Amino acid sequence: MTTPTRGGHDPALLPFHPLVREWFEGAFAEPTAAQQRGWPPIAAGAHSLILAPTGSGKTLAAFLWALNGIVADRLAGREPARLLYLSPLKALNYDVERNLRGPLAGIAAVARRHGLEPPEISVGVRTGDTPQRDRQRMLRTPPDILITTPESLYLLLTSRGTEILGGIRSVIIDEIHAVAGTKRGAHMSLSLERLQRVVEEDGGALQRIGLSATQRPLSEIARFLGGQDADGTPRPVEIVDAGAAKQLEIEVIVPVDDMRELGGAEPPADEDPSVAGSESRRRSIWPAMYPELLALVRAHRSTLIFVNNRRLAERLALRLNELAEEEVARAHHGSLAREQRTLIEEQLKEGALPCLVATSSLELGIDMGAVDLVIQVESPRSVARGMQRIGRAGHQVGAPSRGRVFPKYRGDLLECAAVVERMHRGAIEETHVPRLPLDVLAQQLVAICSDGAWSVDDLESIARGSYPFAELSREQLEGVLDMLAGRYPSDEFAELRPRVVWDRTTGMVRGRDGSRALAVQNAGTIPDRGLYAVVLPDGAR
Repeated sequence: MTTPTRGGHDPALLPFHPLVREWFEGAFAEPTAAQQRGWPPIAAGAHSLILAPTGSGKTLAAFLWALNGIVADRLAGREPARLLYLSPLKALNYDVERNLRGPLAGIAAVARRHGLEPPEISVGVRTGDTPQRDRQRMLRTPPDILITTPESLYLLLTSRGTEILGGIRSVIIDEIHAVAGTKRGAHMSLSLERLQRVVEEDGGALQRIGLSATQRPLSEIARFLGGQDADGTPRPVEIVDAGAAKQLEIEVIVPVDDMRELGGAEPPADEDPSVAGSESRRRSIWPAMYPELLALVRAHRSTLIFVNNRRLAERLALRLNELAEEEVARAHHGSLAREQRTLIEEQLKEGALPCLVATSSLELGIDMGAVDLVIQVESPRSVARGMQRIGRAGHQVGAPSRGRVFPKYRGDLLECAAVVERMHRGAIEETHVPRLPLDVLAQQLVAICSDGAWSVDDLESIARGSYPFAELSREQLEGVLDMLAGRYPSDEFAELRPRVVWDRTTGMVRGRDGSRALAVQNAGTIPDRGLYAVVLPDGAR
């Protein structure tokens, strides 16, 4: 048995275990800027926020130190500190799990090369797609690295899954900008405070690591990531700004000579341009756009086309295939089954499928391999979203991102031009964290109290640890508890069932029967998309 040694290491790699260091040096020429700057604060245990462009290695920057600790502990016969990874997209979770296989296999190969027993590192993915048997297995044997979504974390905290979470010592929040400015982010922030309480009760401390390619201002995102201590002091967060501007090659393409002939109105997303002689056809840009899109797809090995709704994704893929007289494109969106999404993603990566037409399901961080070109049909609606989407092309260190933007009508052309101009300047919109979304607080309070009795003081401490609720007053908290306990401001609400029991004598709050099931069945803040009847005043439907 030999211990791996090697001279001339990059200084950023010196703190790592020799096995991890040797694997990295064999796999990569050198650490990226995000890794060189990110590893020191992460290794020191500091809460860290890493800003870096797409394809800059920031995900590995966050993961590698945790992997390093697990390797060292396993080889020393110790129980390792475990890692939690959160992302806003299920597809990104499975992509990260797949990408971890390389480092794990590589480190194991280095260990065998030196006569060492490879350290066992388990990875588990828990989302709404995870089969029940796999969930039960995770409860019995918690994985070293748990990959999940904010909503699944909430469910674990609420439905007796805390035994999985006690041994966690660090959490990575990927694409943090995608949730920070929404109620979903406020909901996740409260879940992180609940997780912090579980970890502290287990005798540990929770390190938070945030990742993003597009966020501004960094100070606001850092405060959102860190939250605050019980005394109201903001937890310090080390900001690692490796956000060097990524080279963008973007063109706005208008496939007609004069967009005024479209009549200034946007054609419906589901129009059928194959209907000859229709007024819709004469006013639509689609007959001119389809050949242009197909020509670009055929001129590149791998193309992503982003659209703004699922129905258009399906229709555009269908039309491209009809025009090409072969399957050159498939649609990708959140409504597809996990197996179907994974299959078409692999087909694109392997070069078996030239094009994917996607909604936002592929815009965040997912490694789609060597994508040559990204096409955006219609304005992406924001600079940050445009940067994320175009950044899927050239998703390698130093590679430029090539994109083409196709406006659909005159007003859209103006918006596309403005967004592209701001993308070149890096003028990303500021993130505004919601303040005191009390509906989110009410949901989390029911979930917390469903597990037993809690003092109002403890509930206040958990809530105010979350940055969106840092300014929560005792009066506001008691008002929410009053409502949940059935004390309503009007008889109009009397038919609503109370969700908690508040004993004002002892100051303790507990959930009523059925509160846990209610909290689990209504997880998260992502709105349901239902079908509603449209009824005219005369009663006709």
